[in-house]
Amino acid sequence: MSVRDLADYPWDAVVPYRQRAALHPRGIVDLSVGSPVDPTPELIRRALSEATDAHAYPQTVGTPALREAIVAWYARRRGVADLTVDNVLPTIGSKELVALLPTLLGLGDGDIVVHPRIAYPTYEVGARVVGATPLPSDDPADWPEGTKLIWINTPGNPDGRTWTVEELSAAVLRARELGAVLASDECYAELGWDGQWATDPIPSILDPRVTGGSRANLLSVYSLSKQSNLAGYRAAFVAGCARIVGELLTARKHLGLMPPEPVQHAMAVALGDDEHVAAQKELYRARRDVLRPALEAAGFRIDGSEAGLYLWATEGQDAWASIERLADLGILAGPGPFYGASSSQHVRLALTAPYERIAEGARRLREQAV
Repeated sequence: MSVRDLADYPWDAVVPYRQRAALHPRGIVDLSVGSPVDPTPELIRRALSEATDAHAYPQTVGTPALREAIVAWYARRRGVADLTVDNVLPTIGSKELVALLPTLLGLGDGDIVVHPRIAYPTYEVGARVVGATPLPSDDPADWPEGTKLIWINTPGNPDGRTWTVEELSAAVLRARELGAVLASDECYAELGWDGQWATDPIPSILDPRVTGGSRANLLSVYSLSKQSNLAGYRAAFVAGCARIVGELLTARKHLGLMPPEPVQHAMAVALGDDEHVAAQKELYRARRDVLRPALEAAGFRIDGSEAGLYLWATEGQDAWASIERLADLGILAGPGPFYGASSSQHVRLALTAPYERIAEGARRLREQAV
């Protein structure tokens, strides 16, 4: 397959609804895209500015300080205490790694790439670029022979599905039976809200309770975009199987895929500070606590959403009808069909708008519900 064969970028279909929402006399409430709006914390911006004398090429492998910060972060925040710097590698944001991993692993025609049924579309795009076959499936028992790469997303975008230790262990067992690489996209792991995840840390695929003592063919992918408001920095990393990390490093050296040196320095500082992450979570919590009951009062049901950055909502009708209804209220949401064929009646609402705009959207939803 050629990149020329990729479908049109789906968000172009939302433009008419954005224009419709913008006509509302009290302005648009844009909840469509999960792009952070809050300021990058001062300590991170200061770290970036301190490292602007970046006259030499950056290190693809990452600076020693960054690699050690990633290792320490996994031990402190994810319960993974046995990593070394050979198990970690910085990336230029996480989307490029998600899209390129099938390429970097040498997959091609006849190989199967499993991804969640309700999923961020880049998992499928990465498979199609190399001519592999994407297969939406959440049940390890259904993952077929010929599977070379399995993506899970915990907590999920857009539905917030979060895998337990037991579920992750079952996924690892099946991946080992297949001889497949299992990659877990975990970039919302600091954002647990309901049920078990209101109190318990969200487990990583690299958790020792999951791995059984072996990280072979296991990868954890993480981004600082959401927890530290670094989307514009393109700051992420992958960790896990030292063999695969080493192979990715070699390929990325050849391809010139290296985060800029100032960004690497800022990442190390960000990873060492938990206070700003907790503060950001409380901002998201406040927005969620306003938006969720307003949606329910307006007739929406919230499915999943026990963790992550979104509310996954349905009225039990076609998603585009809900998108239109919300646009008439000046609210722009993300259409469920963008995230898979099983999402035809859902919409995704992000918690990344300023609190004042989310509160305004909640007022409109409640006004209509009266």
